[in-house]
Amino acid sequence: MSDMGGEVARYWRHPALPEVDLLRARFVTHRFARHTHPGYTIGVIEAGVDEFEHRGGVERAGPGSVAVVNPDVVHTGHAGTPEGWTYRVIYPSVAVVEGIAAELGAPRGTPVFPDAVLDDPSTARLLSALHRAGEAGDALAVSTMLRTALAHLLTRHARHVPGGDGSVAMPPIVREARDLLHARLIDPPSLEKLAEEVGTRPFPLLRAFRTTVGLPPHAYLNQVRVRAARALLDEGLRPAEVAGRTGFADQAHLTRHFKRTVGVPPGAYQSAAQAGRRGR
Repeated sequence: MSDMGGEVARYWRHPALPEVDLLRARFVTHRFARHTHPGYTIGVIEAGVDEFEHRGGVERAGPGSVAVVNPDVVHTGHAGTPEGWTYRVIYPSVAVVEGIAAELGAPRGTPVFPDAVLDDPSTARLLSALHRAGEAGDALAVSTMLRTALAHLLTRHARHVPGGDGSVAMPPIVREARDLLHARLIDPPSLEKLAEEVGTRPFPLLRAFRTTVGLPPHAYLNQVRVRAARALLDEGLRPAEVAGRTGFADQAHLTRHFKRTVGVPPGAYQSAAQAGRRGR
């Protein structure tokens, strides 16, 4: 566990779950910035209240509830009470969830969870059991529990949308701007130059990008950088080198954005990832 001034967090991946990240944490003052994940975010609240902005509103998840955020949906996270909150989070990839849904005979398409906070004790128990197995269970146990828990969650709470999750269609200028940001991770253009390259003016691009993606271009770019940083940390590169390769000014800049998105500093993330590959 990473001890951060009384707050503790551990972010890792079990060897038997190569496309599922796990987080166990207690946060009091920590605040997640507006961010997204490429896969699903499924958290079981053990104590306190997790409060988070989500789709234009504010959600509150208390003890025993399950908080679910669909892929690429912008959200935050902070304590809803002075005592903070304790939770266990599962981050399965879209491929994992789609695969389990297909095994259940669900229609072809991306599973979507319409409700961000679920009051469902049986689902919470199964997800907690899966998470605990990810700390100490063997490969057969944890992989079995993954399917059992996610199948239960899907059966009770998901709907399926062929071809996507019903989010706003991406205008060509936003798609082109996004692709340019991915290609120019280290040396991104200014907003004016970015707009010029996609054939529009700065304000229309900013408005369309924020409406479609949920973040302005500079904040979206930092999300892409954090994801790239995670991949390099997984390869074993030192955080200082990762910062230079992903466009952050220095290691402190990387650490600030990494912790506000992932929940732990880069070094703690890397140590846990390496321990997971060794099978703990």
